[in-house]
Amino acid sequence: MSSTLFTGIGELVTNDPQAADLLGVRHHAALVVERGRVAWVGSAADAPAADVAYDLGGRAVLPGFVDSHSHLVFAGDRSAEFAARMAGEPYAAGGIRTTVAATRAATDEQLAANLARLVGEMRRQGTTTVEVKSGYGLTVRDEARSLAIARQVTDETTFLGAHVVPDGDPAAYVALVTGPMLEAARKHARWIDVFCERGAFDADQARTILQAGAAAGLRGRLHANQLGPGPGVRLAAELGLVAVDHCTHLDDADVDALRDSGTIATLLPGVEFSTRQPYPDARRLLDAGVRVALASDCNPGSSYTSSLPFCIAVAVRDLGMTPAEAVHAATAGGAAALDRDDVGRLVPGARADFLAIDAPSHVHLAYRPGVPLVAGTWVGGRAVATA
Repeated sequence: MSSTLFTGIGELVTNDPQAADLLGVRHHAALVVERGRVAWVGSAADAPAADVAYDLGGRAVLPGFVDSHSHLVFAGDRSAEFAARMAGEPYAAGGIRTTVAATRAATDEQLAANLARLVGEMRRQGTTTVEVKSGYGLTVRDEARSLAIARQVTDETTFLGAHVVPDGDPAAYVALVTGPMLEAARKHARWIDVFCERGAFDADQARTILQAGAAAGLRGRLHANQLGPGPGVRLAAELGLVAVDHCTHLDDADVDALRDSGTIATLLPGVEFSTRQPYPDARRLLDAGVRVALASDCNPGSSYTSSLPFCIAVAVRDLGMTPAEAVHAATAGGAAALDRDDVGRLVPGARADFLAIDAPSHVHLAYRPGVPLVAGTWVGGRAVATA
């Protein structure tokens, strides 16, 4: 198997946990890739010989972004809903049912094509690992097929049959989710998720669903505290979930629970940008010792962005994060939220998933918001997108 030397790296973000700084930054660096993994990292002056050399021309290189929260299997368009929100109508998550109807009516081929389009957008913007949820089918058949389609592009698939109650009796729907729907979905999923929020599922229902998922071999995740204060964050901490997502409305007890449990707070600033809700306070969480991840929550209603560079810029501007903290949250933080240690960092043994930007430093991702800085994306050392 041949080796490739990537040299001409002006700044290399390694996220090496042994480094003195948060990002493990190296200057005038190089890395060697063999068999899809990082084999060597160091100064360009000390680089070993390799079968192939690739000069990155002084660009900054970062680990590939790890997007740990997305809803990419869907059909339909909700731009009219967005326009209405921008005209002053409140957001209450009711548009989910609109997407459910369109998704149920779509063919597998249509859903797969839209998924591929969105993953392509993500690749061009530096995302190399993506989690994809179901949740727009809400029938046994449609949840299972959504997950089967998602599994075509990622192993990080999440069963979200508990997105909303589509109609009828909530107790009967919870029984469906924890029974036939879970049985049909489990073979296509790694995770199970619940939207624990007013108008969706309460804490007792969420606990029941997550416990059923655990019994079926699925790891738990949770949407919580997005639309207002609630029990979801503390439930996630109680159950020892790897991550809980949104975390917009927190009290001191919520923050303490996250810190003490080690549960990661995944923040989704694209949602607040698109709904004009208050942004979560990342600074408060970080200062309290809570681990934080950033993700896109790409979905057709509340956050129709596939761009983690955009989310990084918003996190720096409106969530109180430094550029280094935001980059770390979108790479190593996202990896931790998926319980992965093979991605989100560029150290020997890690997967060679990385991106190069047309800039001398990672700071430019926030310094130049909206500019398409990603010059190339590599997965397993293989180029999957170039500018």
